[in-house]
Amino acid sequence: MAIKRYYLIDSIRGITLISMLLYHAMWDLVYLFGANVGWFADTAGHIWQRSICISFILISGFCFSLGSHKLKRGLTVLAASAVITLATVLFMRNSIIIFGILSFIGSAMLIMLPLERLLRRVNCYVGFFLSVLLFIIFESVTLGYINLFFVKLYLPKWLFANTFTAFLGFPHPMFVSYDYFPIFPWIFLYIAGYYLFHIFSRLGLMRLLHRPRIQPIEFIGRHTLIIYLVHQPLIYGLLYIIFMFL
Repeated sequence: MAIKRYYLIDSIRGITLISMLLYHAMWDLVYLFGANVGWFADTAGHIWQRSICISFILISGFCFSLGSHKLKRGLTVLAASAVITLATVLFMRNSIIIFGILSFIGSAMLIMLPLERLLRRVNCYVGFFLSVLLFIIFESVTLGYINLFFVKLYLPKWLFANTFTAFLGFPHPMFVSYDYFPIFPWIFLYIAGYYLFHIFSRLGLMRLLHRPRIQPIEFIGRHTLIIYLVHQPLIYGLLYIIFMFL
């Protein structure tokens, strides 16, 4: 039987990817080519960046229950993240990426394989609420504290020890990465996406995701990984050529 695609998911993913391409182009303009764009380094730029990563991770969690070969998918995404890290180490020493968004998504897929059996025992509405709440509480964990009912609870310094603790969300003082998505707090947002899928299924809303169709955007959404891998060199190269003739 032919597997039906949820075209709206592809479109949302495609729109998010286009937003990310524009954001990275602006980042290159500002931080690599010295363009003076004041708002980008301020609140507006932060909200733009946050909207992209939150959308990607929620969609990834939502799609976890779709399709098969989850172990292979997770390992493939992790391998792609390793390629990006190696490329930045070799060619962009001032913009090294360690534990970026692909590293997180691949790791989250693998973590979910044994965790899913436990998550299924939790009511999807309760699970979604708790996941969002935990994400809000732990959102500032990389800064050394968590927010509990508007009270900052500072974490012990021994947690922020090495590269492995940085992978978990506790970066040591010398850790630097220009794209950093550790397990905490982002795993809670991924799980929220997982529960959102089950809420849609329970309410019979999945049929709404078959339409409407925006085929060019869908195409981009279906090829997110390969576009993500090649977009930054292409954007940088294009901007470099443009600035050569200015």
